[in-house]
Amino acid sequence: MSPPFKHTWTVMEPYLNLRCGLGEGPYYEREHHSLRFVDIIKKRLHAVDLSAGPGSVTTVQLDTPISVTADIEGCDPREGLLIGAKYGLALLNRKDATYTYYSRLNSDPAQQNERLRTNDGAVDPHGRFWMGTMTDFGFGPFQREGSLYLFDGIKAQKKKDPVTIPNSVSWSPDGKTLYFTESVEGIIYAADYSSDADNAISNERVFYKHSGAGSPDGHRVDVEGNVWSAFYGGGNVLKISPAGEILGEIKLPTKNITCPEFVGTELFITTASMEEGEGTPEEVKNGGAVFRVDVGVQGVAPYKFKLSK
Repeated sequence: MSPPFKHTWTVMEPYLNLRCGLGEGPYYEREHHSLRFVDIIKKRLHAVDLSAGPGSVTTVQLDTPISVTADIEGCDPREGLLIGAKYGLALLNRKDATYTYYSRLNSDPAQQNERLRTNDGAVDPHGRFWMGTMTDFGFGPFQREGSLYLFDGIKAQKKKDPVTIPNSVSWSPDGKTLYFTESVEGIIYAADYSSDADNAISNERVFYKHSGAGSPDGHRVDVEGNVWSAFYGGGNVLKISPAGEILGEIKLPTKNITCPEFVGTELFITTASMEEGEGTPEEVKNGGAVFRVDVGVQGVAPYKFKLSK
């Protein structure tokens, strides 16, 4: 029997269904009231004008897996973005779908580890980027060979190593606590956050250890300090208090839930595909769709990346 939550939301229909292989990284562009998100497997960046609705979707096709995006300070996101590409951070020209590497995980292009790719990440309160790496598709079972990096300018520093599937990085509303998800362990970690580049996190501890269905995937933090975490294989998003207690649940009509994103008081939620036989026909049909639900609270606004001068 499910525990009694203070709030339960049930979503029955998708807002948009592009049948993403691995929909991820939803990001709200406030200036243009647009939502963008990626499909890691199909190497695509999608965007939808929320005023115009689902029929306004545009897609940029790339030749590299694109795992996460971020706005750049002083740059119109309709023109250029920071992206997580196969070998590190890259600058994407959205107009012509070209990109150039800004900071590689290995400074020598000939020495890149083909087994790895970037995964989730986010800009911190000081304009630096945190991003994890993990085993890429096509290289067998996921191994404990990834790391969590801090990109301070073009310099990449390992901050946690090794990890298997690193996921969302976020900050409490006061910016003093960093949250980081390790999906395979089923743990969302918390750490004290500092602006000092050599000691950015300390006092790491378990914030939330999952014991239910699925694994914690992407998450976002609301202005009250609650963490909203998607659960891959669990078919839900949980609202977790700053004390690590479950306060609410969003139930969704597919299992592989990947990441939420706040748009005002609504959460837009990305998902991944399901194979025939992995669930009910309805769950399979809704795999890879984007959902929306009003949860009555706003999220902490994302920070913008500061390019090195």
